[in-house]
Amino acid sequence: MISKTLLTSIAEEALKDKPLFLVDVKCSADNVIEVVIDGMQGVDIDRCVEISRAIEARLNRDEEDYELTVSSAGIGDPLKLTAQYLKHENKEVEAVLKDGRKLQGVMTAPTDKQFLLTYRKKVEQEPGKKKKVWREFTETVKREEVKTVRLVIRF
Repeated sequence: MISKTLLTSIAEEALKDKPLFLVDVKCSADNVIEVVIDGMQGVDIDRCVEISRAIEARLNRDEEDYELTVSSAGIGDPLKLTAQYLKHENKEVEAVLKDGRKLQGVMTAPTDKQFLLTYRKKVEQEPGKKKKVWREFTETVKREEVKTVRLVIRF
């Protein structure tokens, strides 16, 4: 089995000096390898092919057979890296928190530790009144409190 550490090292070297970054490397016991990349300007198929060829050039099929897929981070995939949070700053996201809350709003000011999420919520207008009104809230969300953050896609 090809080690994930080796694959990560090879992929990072292939991405060096390119406007891309490594999101994830997966390798199954039967050497089915998936390398996921992203970039601030997105990733096209030519870049995926280029990175795939660079990785294949460093692996030897005679020693160990493998299946390699290099793809861009999917639009519905959760955000994992700070670079992905930065790429999607000022966009609408859905954050599922470890405490069970699900918040949907615009993400701003992402860092490696937290981000701000501005969302709307219906609340009581005044105590005792039945009619609720929409209010805007901004909450600091710590990344350690997050299960997943995904882009909201609207058609």
